[in-house]
Amino acid sequence: MAHKPPARAGVREWTALAVLGVPAVLVMMNMSVLYLALPSLSADLEPDGPQLLWITDIYGFMVAGSLVTMGTLGDRLGHRRILLVGAVAFTGASVIAAYTPSAGLLIAARAVQGVAAAALAPSSLALIRTLFVDVRQRTLAITIWMMAFMGGGALGPLVGGVLLEYFWWGAVFLLAVPTMALLLVTGPFLIPESRASASGRLDAVSVVLSLLTPVTIVFGIKDLAVHGFALPSAGVLVAGLGIGAVFVRRQRRLSNPLLDLGLFRIPAFAVSVTGMVLVGIVLFGTSLLTSQYLQLVLGLSPLKAGLWQLPTAVTGTVVALVVSGLTGRIRPAVLMSAGATFAVIGPILLTQVDRDPVILVSGSVLLFAGLTPFMALGTNLVLGAAPPERAGAASAISETGAELGGALGVEAGLDPAQVGELLTGDAFAAEVRADERRAAQRGIRGVPALVIDGAPPVSAVQEPAALASLLERATRF
Repeated sequence: MAHKPPARAGVREWTALAVLGVPAVLVMMNMSVLYLALPSLSADLEPDGPQLLWITDIYGFMVAGSLVTMGTLGDRLGHRRILLVGAVAFTGASVIAAYTPSAGLLIAARAVQGVAAAALAPSSLALIRTLFVDVRQRTLAITIWMMAFMGGGALGPLVGGVLLEYFWWGAVFLLAVPTMALLLVTGPFLIPESRASASGRLDAVSVVLSLLTPVTIVFGIKDLAVHGFALPSAGVLVAGLGIGAVFVRRQRRLSNPLLDLGLFRIPAFAVSVTGMVLVGIVLFGTSLLTSQYLQLVLGLSPLKAGLWQLPTAVTGTVVALVVSGLTGRIRPAVLMSAGATFAVIGPILLTQVDRDPVILVSGSVLLFAGLTPFMALGTNLVLGAAPPERAGAASAISETGAELGGALGVEAGLDPAQVGELLTGDAFAAEVRADERRAAQRGIRGVPALVIDGAPPVSAVQEPAALASLLERATRF
């Protein structure tokens, strides 16, 4: 007989949450841990420039492109089943990536990791809704899961730095083996199955369109970030938007669509998803700029830069727990408004940074503390607004929005001059000469392609002086 969660969660449900937090950490960690391994990886596999970029990008592309399909599959076939299948696929792909003899096989393994990660994330969130019936407990559970998700990105550089200090580059992939083994062993006993009462045929054309839409949009955004405005890059972005329009039109015509567009007619759902996109822009963009400033301006190692960013992650966790405790007593709109105050103060403080990392970290702490209520409450509103039988699709839409926001945020973070212009108008543009701006952009964007020579990422920067100067002034205006 299937386990039915009680009205209030007990030890079993909270233990299951801890197990579900494992894939959340790994999904985000896998996005950031690889960058530190690029120099040694490149020396062994000798990839060419395009291969190296695909090694770093294919994972995120496949995650973004597979979320909707995997979320809907969970609704129809069972979220626990999809979660465990994703864990097996992620583990197998990680082992192949660790011991791969060629760059091509590594790219393929990273692609499989991305699809598997897309199966893990929405299924985990949908299962949390099943496990936690009480609204306040569910808010706390989602908050803890979100902190694990975001914490994985912060832990990536730290864990990667430690592993690479003592082991070879493949160790960053093998980290998934013991953690996924824990999920596979305990999941069938702790986590109940959850799925819709009726299942329909999966539309193959919709699956392809749902994969191509976010992949081409994210690829176009990233390509614009790397090369600046160019017709091929803009063409890819426009093509992605066109494919998305075809996808939406097809979903409206199908009696059993892959994506239920009716969810967007629920105000709380639509507003929350939009908020996740905006939060993704700010979080990813600020994280990238902060990391660049710590390493390229202040000259810290990746490991030390990661340690300086830990207070931000810790503060976000504490604020999330406070917010979840206040849920039910204070309206979400009030909590979000209070968070917005800190989210405004943070960037103001960031404009005053100097050679002391304390001011930079303090501004980041305030910014992330202010955005945490939006992350925690927004995700809870998305799941709460959607019908239970569409929980997987709803969480997939939310995470796809966050992925898109992250891509836009990274694009902004890759161009500090652009950020400066947005914040200050023409003053910053007049201060930064065009040739200096181009040199700095080459410094940031050239790192992945240049580590093929085996040099550490920071030393691979072509124009470190110009980049450091530009980053410093971008925060001072």
